[in-house]
Amino acid sequence: MSVTVFIRYQLDPFKRADFEEYARRWLAIIPKCGGDLVGYWMPHEGTNNIAFALISFENIAAYEIYRTRLRSEKEAMAAFGFAEEKKFILAEERTFLRQVTA
Repeated sequence: MSVTVFIRYQLDPFKRADFEEYARRWLAIIPKCGGDLVGYWMPHEGTNNIAFALISFENIAAYEIYRTRLRSEKEAMAAFGFAEEKKFILAEERTFLRQVTA
């Protein structure tokens, strides 16, 4: 069963540009480590401090392998470091979804 990780970010609304840069960094990292990046989304109107990401995996075991690969990937560690340094992500929640309909 494939799974999609739905990540909900609470952002500092004054640092949205930093989040956009962060999201762009992951475009190459996620596939390199085994994830299928569906995309990142940010507010266009309305709530200005919430963003989302969707990453799909063949199964939960593939997700665990991906997480292990991230910890040894230089660019991933740099992206995590960028987020910690700039402090634009205030909270992050993960939900694991399974597709019900196509």
